[in-house]
Amino acid sequence: MSCSINVKNVSYEVNEKTIFENITLNVSHEEKIAIIGSNGSGKSSFLKILAGLIKPKEGEVFLFHDKMNSLKEFKKYRSDIGYLPQDVSDFFLCPTVIEDVMFNLRAKGVKKDEAYEKALNTLTELGIEHLEERNIYDLSGGEQKIVALAGILITKPKILLLDEPTNALDEDAEKKIVEILNSIKKSMIIVSHHKSFIESLTPTIYKLDNKSLQKVN
Repeated sequence: MSCSINVKNVSYEVNEKTIFENITLNVSHEEKIAIIGSNGSGKSSFLKILAGLIKPKEGEVFLFHDKMNSLKEFKKYRSDIGYLPQDVSDFFLCPTVIEDVMFNLRAKGVKKDEAYEKALNTLTELGIEHLEERNIYDLSGGEQKIVALAGILITKPKILLLDEPTNALDEDAEKKIVEILNSIKKSMIIVSHHKSFIESLTPTIYKLDNKSLQKVN
């Protein structure tokens, strides 16, 4: 089976302090895995490395078997990687839900009518079409997470990198996120500390602890 992501001996440090080292990980096509670990273990930094947002100190990252020698080389795969940060409050670029979900397509030159139709279809698929004209900052935390996810999914990425997608959400919002993610057939790396949430999505769990990544089950 082809791999979406290959990580070989990746290390990362901040202010000369090693956060993690010699991490090796392979994620196959449409495979879903979860990463757990204590605060400060480097989970979010690891996702940012995979998203091409920060550089590792050492090691190699391959996307679809193509080695990324610099952050610039991630650019050609930007549409293939859907990165959802832990805090989505600074994620949005437009005031209303529909405008924000359309944004990535409009930025690529897609005509307004076509972008609108695709955005509305995406909202409908996620069950939030009723939020179309709402101001994003009037939404609940759960609604904002789903809108942010819609803005990612509209570009049809092949890989999803999700950092604490249910953090601070209530039970109903968490169930909705689970329903959405279980319906998506894509390679996925999910960082979370919610055990029940993780177990409802994937049996493949890794733990980032003592500066290394080990498979739990």
